[in-house]
Amino acid sequence: MGMIKMLKPGLFTTVQDSGRTGLQRYGIPVAGAMDDFSFRIANILVGNDENTAVLETTLMGPSIQMEFDGYIAITGANMEPRLNGNKVHMWRSIEVSKGDSLTFSGSSEGLRSYIAFGGGIGIPAILGSRSTYVRGSLGGYNGRKLMEGDEVPIDSASSKAEAGKYISPGYIPRFHKNNIARVILGPQDDHFSSEMIEIFLNSEYKITAEADRMGYRLEGPTLTHVKGPDIISDGIAFGSVQVPGHGSPIIMMADRQTTGGYTKIATVIWADLPLLAQMGPGDAIHFQAVTIEEGQDIFTQYEENIKNIKFRVENSHIIQEEARTYSVTINRK
Repeated sequence: MGMIKMLKPGLFTTVQDSGRTGLQRYGIPVAGAMDDFSFRIANILVGNDENTAVLETTLMGPSIQMEFDGYIAITGANMEPRLNGNKVHMWRSIEVSKGDSLTFSGSSEGLRSYIAFGGGIGIPAILGSRSTYVRGSLGGYNGRKLMEGDEVPIDSASSKAEAGKYISPGYIPRFHKNNIARVILGPQDDHFSSEMIEIFLNSEYKITAEADRMGYRLEGPTLTHVKGPDIISDGIAFGSVQVPGHGSPIIMMADRQTTGGYTKIATVIWADLPLLAQMGPGDAIHFQAVTIEEGQDIFTQYEENIKNIKFRVENSHIIQEEARTYSVTINRK
């Protein structure tokens, strides 16, 4: 068992996995990684199960001293990572040694980075997850964000990581400050007139400073209700777009509450949530409606892309050998 020591914690660095699913009926929020794609790819690159806990950093990255020999991978927002002062590539496996120093700057593109460690983070699971829910002091490292001097155990002895693992550039997302978020209308879209729904779908909304892991409050045209803003409280999904009485939409994110009594005009589809996770105050969103069937097809393609990435990473030595053989064959003709 190795460990990492936090020399500087960064702005907001926490331990996250895919969250505590199946417990919302007991009032336990899901939490988990905000950017599902970057989180899962980081684990794939170091040979971990896709649900293995990682570090999620926000806007300003940490400084970390490695106290183990092994591998890491960094994905998500570009915070210009450096190992012992030298720039390192993101979206690939990186070999580290005991005593190495990993540092980050402020993000130049995107908002959240993910650091996966070969073998995973060796802290206990709470209610089936190692994710940190800071508002409830639950899970992660003592239920809080990481602080200077914290020593986080790394299960490096069980690592299956290898050198030279990377993903093709075509799979690496770009993070923009103006994005289209596809939504499925409802479940309370009948509380709004057709005119209000058109305004919602044809206007620009900007993320305000009131934005965190719980939700993003948006600034833009206000939406009025035809049946009132209140409903009997029901469950809230990742991506639910609530519209309280003040008429300003709020997108509910990973640390959302389990239930709510405000109308939800729409829900952002799963495949577009990673883009939202990389957006911050001042960034602009345009909503586009899709059907449930279209949302399912997009989700299927999203999962297929991750499956293809995993296959290529795990079989990169075979693919590279086939490419060399093909090149030799062509050159001989």
